[in-house]
Amino acid sequence: MRSTRVQQSDQVRPTEDDEVAAAGSELIGGPIGRRALPGGHWWTPVRVIALVALGMFALGLVQKIPCYDGAWFFGASSQYTHACYSDIPHLFQGRGFADGLVPYFDKLSGDMQYLEYPVLTGVFMEVASWLTPGGDAIQHREQVYWLVNAGMLMICAVVIAVCVTRTHRRRPWDGLLLALAPAFALTATINWDLLAVALTAAAMLMWSRGRAIAFGVLLGLATAAKLYPVLLLGPLLLLCWRAGKWREFGHALGGAAGSWLVVNLPVMLLAPEGWAKFYTFSQERGVDFGSFWLLLSQHMSQPLSTDTVNTLAMVLMVLACAGIAVLTLTAPRRPRFAQLAFLVVAAFILTNKVYSPQYVLWLIPLAVLARPRWRDFLIWQAAEVVYFLGIWMYLAFTTSGDKQQGLPTGGYQLATAIHLLATLYLCAVIVRDVLLPERDVVRRPGDDDPSGGVLDGAPDLHAYGRAAQEPRHAASYDAGEAVEWGTESGRRKPAWGVADDDEEGRQGP
Repeated sequence: MRSTRVQQSDQVRPTEDDEVAAAGSELIGGPIGRRALPGGHWWTPVRVIALVALGMFALGLVQKIPCYDGAWFFGASSQYTHACYSDIPHLFQGRGFADGLVPYFDKLSGDMQYLEYPVLTGVFMEVASWLTPGGDAIQHREQVYWLVNAGMLMICAVVIAVCVTRTHRRRPWDGLLLALAPAFALTATINWDLLAVALTAAAMLMWSRGRAIAFGVLLGLATAAKLYPVLLLGPLLLLCWRAGKWREFGHALGGAAGSWLVVNLPVMLLAPEGWAKFYTFSQERGVDFGSFWLLLSQHMSQPLSTDTVNTLAMVLMVLACAGIAVLTLTAPRRPRFAQLAFLVVAAFILTNKVYSPQYVLWLIPLAVLARPRWRDFLIWQAAEVVYFLGIWMYLAFTTSGDKQQGLPTGGYQLATAIHLLATLYLCAVIVRDVLLPERDVVRRPGDDDPSGGVLDGAPDLHAYGRAAQEPRHAASYDAGEAVEWGTESGRRKPAWGVADDDEEGRQGP
């Protein structure tokens, strides 16, 4: 088996590749030197980024201290004025975990009836409840339940950081974008989204290593925890169509369907009503926070009905997917998998009835892989921090009664518009990179699609429009010369002294 490791001298360093990263590095002594971190040193990019991610996660926990000390329990508005709200302690009792009820099988009191989360997330919540001791006052048990979940979610955060760091072999330091993302730290323990994000990040890593079945299994598990990961199969289908990689896509699809069924089928058969609650709740819930539908409804004398919004949202999502399909098949160079993955998930969130503050967690790992530029990433993160503060201040305003403490409706609408426009901005620069691949920083050194697995360096078999007129290989816009590709496998001949992967070598991490 030939080596698949990339030498440190071949790694792209942000301080040499990105002017914002170079300027920011002055705070810690300036750009890294050529002789820094010699080979074999303990401080590898993966370890550094994992530790930074742990540190930022810990800061996010510290930010929740006012709520942990009582704001979750002794006042509706104080958890909002301190911007430390979390669903986790409230749902410990509200979804029956404090009483030992079994998710999906036991009915809840009130209107909810059953747990409204996908099965694997329900398992995650149930395991955390088993680790929470009983017998104490309910408030103390809720605190411990939040701490237990925070510990489990911290493991997910490290998994995400490691997987993102290792996906692009020549750009491991891009993982610092994720590790230092303020919105990641602030929203990590609002809900249980990090479980699905971790499984999705691991799936992306497996695909980048050519392990289609492992990718499918992990993506199926991620979809069993949250619905959005299944969307990645759409872009993958288009990319495999353009490259003629049908067998690999079939393996991915089969793995995803199989693992999803393994998790869901027992509950589906034994507790069909409880299993279906997540899907019926998603259809029946009205327009909610963070979405442009809420902005629209707040400016209408007679807001649209839930059924109408469902229909319109589906139409907009279908149109967005059609646009992504056209972009994929007609772009002058086959788009990178991470670029399309970000676009389709962003389209889903932007057209959805709700854009909760923790949904940014879905996008952050994909944004790092799709557009690893510090300026654009920080603009987007700043907008998400504005929205994070805006929604809690708005809820403080609506729950503070005569005190009128917090952000009025107009201010919240402005914060919502800022975070929607920032997400659209990031989509726009990614689309520009697809249409003008010479602007893509990932491809600038001569790479094709580091997260593409079998797609990386594969020749096009099906392309249309302008793409059909281009040479059927990726071009190296950095040097203005065509990169040579293998005639059989279509893989790039290495340009930086690193042996290319053979079939066996792609299995190694």
